[in-house]
Amino acid sequence: MLTEEVKKSIDESILCWLATVDDEGSPNCSPKEIFTHFGDSQVVIANIASPVSVKNIETNVAVCVSFVHVFKQKGFKLKGHAKYIPAESAAYSEQLELVQSLAGESFPVKGIIVVEVLSTKQIIAPGYYLVPGTTEEGQVKNAKRAYGV
Repeated sequence: MLTEEVKKSIDESILCWLATVDDEGSPNCSPKEIFTHFGDSQVVIANIASPVSVKNIETNVAVCVSFVHVFKQKGFKLKGHAKYIPAESAAYSEQLELVQSLAGESFPVKGIIVVEVLSTKQIIAPGYYLVPGTTEEGQVKNAKRAYGV
């Protein structure tokens, strides 16, 4: 499910968005700074400050994780089922190793959200298909100019 292209995109992305739904069907979408892939089907996200996401996952395991490279303006939307591993769990230390190097000492990891990915779909900025001749190199150049980088 997680191809090399998806894994590379995860590695290059700085932030992802985790969408969850509460027990009343109300959506919640929140940014996650510490995330990575594991194997060919899992995304692992550190719970730094995500009480709503954790509560929602305990009620409804269906989630969506999206990430886009800020300059390339390409990324992926991953849908799947999540489970939450609290710090008190025996499985926590195994999963913590995956995110601790990304979190460093600045971010206390309260638990781990593991997403079993069931489907992937590429996200591409409209310029790629609406503007003839658009290339990734051109998108990066334009984005850096727009952001003043």
